[in-house]
Amino acid sequence: MEANVICCTTWVKKGVAAAVPEKVELRPDELEKIIKETQDTLTLEGDDDDSDEEAVVSKVQPKTESRGEPSTAGTDEYNFADYDNESGNMYCHITNLATIDGSGKDPLITNDEEDSDKEDDIIKPDDNLVLFGHVEGNASILEVFVYNEREGSFYCHHDILLPSFPLCIEWLNYDPTNPKSSNLCAIGSMSPIIEVWDLDMIDCLEPAYKLGHKPNKLKKQKRIGHKDAVLDVSWNHNYTHVIASGSVDRTVLLWDLDNGKPVNKLGPFNEKVQSLKWHPQETHELLIGCADRVVKLYDCMNEVPITNWEALGEVERVLWNHYNKNHCIISTDNGYIEYFDIRKPKPLWQIKAHEKEVTGLSLSTTCPDLLVSCSNDGVIKVWDIDQKSPTLVWEQTSNLGALQCLAANPDNGFLFIVGGDNKEHNFKVLDLMEIPMVRERFVKHVAPKKSAESRREEAMDVAEDT
Repeated sequence: MEANVICCTTWVKKGVAAAVPEKVELRPDELEKIIKETQDTLTLEGDDDDSDEEAVVSKVQPKTESRGEPSTAGTDEYNFADYDNESGNMYCHITNLATIDGSGKDPLITNDEEDSDKEDDIIKPDDNLVLFGHVEGNASILEVFVYNEREGSFYCHHDILLPSFPLCIEWLNYDPTNPKSSNLCAIGSMSPIIEVWDLDMIDCLEPAYKLGHKPNKLKKQKRIGHKDAVLDVSWNHNYTHVIASGSVDRTVLLWDLDNGKPVNKLGPFNEKVQSLKWHPQETHELLIGCADRVVKLYDCMNEVPITNWEALGEVERVLWNHYNKNHCIISTDNGYIEYFDIRKPKPLWQIKAHEKEVTGLSLSTTCPDLLVSCSNDGVIKVWDIDQKSPTLVWEQTSNLGALQCLAANPDNGFLFIVGGDNKEHNFKVLDLMEIPMVRERFVKHVAPKKSAESRREEAMDVAEDT
């Protein structure tokens, strides 16, 4: 079976993207140079590739084992093990796809008419972007969608062909070559190289910059960065030039984006690092979840663990509660969600939330205590975590297949994006305000915030009048 799966996703907040993204137009000699460099790189890296495919396959492949059914966890449903080989063959024949003559025009293109839908190219101030790491057949793609809540529009604006199977995606605005805020995303993949792409560029063939490179015997270059697939990436919103990455190679690297090199290395841990998140307020604290069932909180300034906990299963996701700086949430491969106070040795609560691994875990960005989870079992659940134990508010079996990822809208805390592996329909925007029981449950949570904002606005008006 060919893969058609949304592996990872995230939102871009309103007002960040360029209204008219720049379109890259390459001269024939530039295109030929890129083609040749790509072929040479693939040939050299093929000799030096020492990645552990089995470990990555076990991470991204949906598990089908359940009570009373035979396990198929060892099967390779989507043929991920041979994915890089197939991709490599495709790229090695890229010259067959490019025909360039002296005029600089491709003779295979006969339609020179301009696109009649130019309005769709303009990104409005109230548009969100939605980013998808999508694998379809042998193609890995970064898809950039535009979502407008007011208009109810949702469409693919542009896409970028990726060289390797995407596993995680993180938005950031830091470009070391540009003093202004940028619109970028970092992608971790089956390759040990992290690529950072400019989302305001259309038809670009290369990332804005890369983090790490493989060893090259001919150029006598040593390896920089990870040795294996990158399973998660987290950008430090307080120190914007810092990114953390976790890998199958059992290490966490802290990258300085100003020089593109790792400045600290945490580990090696006992198992692959599956998830990590910077604390939203405590600038040096990093939460790390591993496949050995251990969650660690690290002080990255002093490079020492602050504390650790043993989870009920392999850690799938880690998440800070941005409404309480001492609380964090984790999910596991056997369906558990656990809630921790970092000052205490035991979890505040733990619950069997799903039948299979909990692949998505996201808190509302504007509504306290609203937690959404999703799983390979195909079920989406909404929780109220305001009490000593969580309350299940709503659940639904989706038509998206085995769910792989979940993300909360940064501007509207009731909007979430969910991705799965259904070949016919593998993503959707979930508007929780359309669900009566969710709306009724959480209206009391958002009302105090709105009234507080109103009071602040009134106070400002009074101050201006005086």
